Amino acid sequence: MDAFDLLMIEQPLGVEDLVDHARLAERLNTPICLDESLRSIGAVRSALELEACSIVSVKLGLVGGLSAARGIHDVCRARGVPAWCGGMLESGVGRAHNLALATLPGFTLPGDISESGRYWDRDIVTPEFSIERGRMAVPEAPGIGVDPNREMIRDLAVRSASFGRLDRPVIRGATHGSQSNSGVRA
Repeated sequence: MDAFDLLMIEQPLGVEDLVDHARLAERLNTPICLDESLRSIGAVRSALELEACSIVSVKLGLVGGLSAARGIHDVCRARGVPAWCGGMLESGVGRAHNLALATLPGFTLPGDISESGRYWDRDIVTPEFSIERGRMAVPEAPGIGVDPNREMIRDLAVRSASFGRLDRPVIRGATHGSQSNSGVRA
């Protein structure tokens, strides 16, 4: 692989194989990047201590959300380890979080954040995400920067529940769209 002068090889071995990744890293000049193996800050620390990787891909949904991802960012940045935001099959809500994460200073490599049209005929947020000249603009609106299309989400939902006051009974087993007298929609 070294002959190809690659930026990295991503997750070449199994998820549990940190020791084997470290052995492979000793034999290659091409950096190894881990992502599926890195499900927590502790896993990142272990991988870096073992020298199982020299680049980290952070996937928000895999590590448990923004706080955990930010912690991994901080560990990588403190150690001078290049990091990037890896994508999964996110809707616009997840994509907005990924884009915010990718703007942190320790994310030094381009993220794996696709435009809405790559996976969806229509995304569930407005504005939808698009790439122009290889770049995606970071939304400037408050919160995650995009608005969920609640009507579209409601139309796509298989089931839903609304929670009101705690002193009201919860009615279970109602079908989609039915309204109980408790204000709970099931």
